[in-house]
Amino acid sequence: MKKNNKIVIALTGGGTGGHIYPGLAVADELRTLCADKEIKLIWIGCSKGMDRTIVEKNCGPDSVPSIDKFYGIPSGKLRRYFSFKNVTDPFKIMMGCICSFFILLKNRPAVLFSKGGFVSVPPCFAAKILGIPVFTHECDYTPGLANRINSRFAKKLLVSYEETKKYLASKSDKVVVTGNPVRPVFYNTDLALGKQFLGLPAKSKKPVLLVMGGSLGAKQINDLVSENISWLCQNFYVVHQTGQKNGFVEPELDEKLKDYYKPYPFIYNEMPHVIAASDVVLSRAGANSLWECAVLTKPMVLIPLCGAGTRGDQVDNAEFFASKDAAIVLTGKNATSSALKNALESMLDKKNRTAFSKECKAILPADRPAYKIAKIIFDQAFSEGSN
Repeated sequence: MKKNNKIVIALTGGGTGGHIYPGLAVADELRTLCADKEIKLIWIGCSKGMDRTIVEKNCGPDSVPSIDKFYGIPSGKLRRYFSFKNVTDPFKIMMGCICSFFILLKNRPAVLFSKGGFVSVPPCFAAKILGIPVFTHECDYTPGLANRINSRFAKKLLVSYEETKKYLASKSDKVVVTGNPVRPVFYNTDLALGKQFLGLPAKSKKPVLLVMGGSLGAKQINDLVSENISWLCQNFYVVHQTGQKNGFVEPELDEKLKDYYKPYPFIYNEMPHVIAASDVVLSRAGANSLWECAVLTKPMVLIPLCGAGTRGDQVDNAEFFASKDAAIVLTGKNATSSALKNALESMLDKKNRTAFSKECKAILPADRPAYKIAKIIFDQAFSEGSN
């Protein structure tokens, strides 16, 4: 539908960066697809937290903001465990639905694309009431609760893995396999820029090990790094994203090994180039990190988040990559110092790294997922907009 002679496309998702960055990757591809057309992209996210900051700061092609307008709505989390917030959050969800209804009514978008997360449910519900086509994407191997709910309102369910179809068998006619959207910059990285940012020599004497635990870090991974820091630095250049505000204390090192350890609280803009400059990645198993590393064909040792407070999605993601011989997985009690050393020791062999890289590449679809999703949205938006 047109708004001031522009086709409006709405996007929603949030609560964590994992539900925002892939959506922004799709927005960037939409900007490219619509270069000769008048469009307006709006984003409906959580009124509190990181959503607004990430969306409003992100710029796409030619430094053009990816999103024209951010709208914040009240948001309650959909929990499947006991919490006193389960009493108040339904009211937030209800208010989110009301706010979403009026935002969509005002803007009349031709289509709503949802990247999931608890904040996406009210906009998808409101869009269904208003007759706006909904497309929702699931990045994980197994569908989350929010996307299971959104699937009731969606015209199409976009998934990252062919195998995910079995979890959506009752809606098989709606499912389209696209892969997981990754920001365009990951397809155009600069290895030299990554090494320059890290202060590494052009030709490293040792392989570069990148350690990631997300923006807040991962205590389990940080502890393993600290416990084994001397061994790690004897064998690798260790680039360690420790996480922000997590109380991490830099481990002590012999003077001769200090040059081989480079801790950073968080790396964002340079991260694509840093991954490109790395030889091995030690990480959690969030869908976005996995796909970003796969696009850059990086061998991975994965320590997925598991146990209380998670539905096991990272374990499922990690096991998929392990089943394709694209990663080594250390889960739960198996994530010990000795197991970590064994896994990383195998990665010291360049032939092994090459084999893992080859299998990472084999997982990737022929078309860029963000482009494929953007093209689906583009076709829907302009078929609707031309009516």
